[in-house]
Amino acid sequence: MTVSPTRIPEATVARLPVYLRALNSLLDSDVRSCSSEELATAAGVNSAKLRKDLSHLGSYGTRGVGYDVEYLRYQISREIGLTQDWPVVIVGIGNLGHALANYSGFSSRGFRTVALLDADDSRTGELVAGLKIRSFDELTAIVHEHGVAIGVIATPAAAAQAVADQMVSAGIRSILNFAPMVLSVPDGVDVRMVDLSSELQILAYHEQRKSTLQPDDGVVA
Repeated sequence: MTVSPTRIPEATVARLPVYLRALNSLLDSDVRSCSSEELATAAGVNSAKLRKDLSHLGSYGTRGVGYDVEYLRYQISREIGLTQDWPVVIVGIGNLGHALANYSGFSSRGFRTVALLDADDSRTGELVAGLKIRSFDELTAIVHEHGVAIGVIATPAAAAQAVADQMVSAGIRSILNFAPMVLSVPDGVDVRMVDLSSELQILAYHEQRKSTLQPDDGVVA
């Protein structure tokens, strides 16, 4: 796989999936070329930021014509590693893990769930999304068998660190953590945390601000 030789800033990397989603939406609408302004609007960013971000990938736009949507989608997909298959294991098949196992967006974006693991042996053999739940004790063997690159933690917070430790010991170097706690991992292991309650709290803050700033009914400013 070929990627750009220079390291892309983390803030830009975080926006690349947003651009990819916007490009997919444009293609779904049968849009084959677009300007930076049109793509920026679809992605919800300003055009100057978008052009700067894409400059880290190379020069894919044509002056007066804009971007070839399908080609740019391929280049971004290649840059973030979506032109190859990524085996994923999900640990913790409660309500959230069950939902993640059934999420079709993983397979359509290059992520193949190869195993569902749970520490509750009474769940072993239960069929979820076409896969049988397996014992967490099988993690190392599964990682080696499938070359698992990414581990997803959907356990309660109390179990998350121990699960992360086992993942690292088994050879997993990228972890997506849905448990509401900060994980301690060695250098060379990347962790992305998805904290749904924190996101709701941020929305609550903004909602409270809107209420505070609204003028009183019947009062003329």
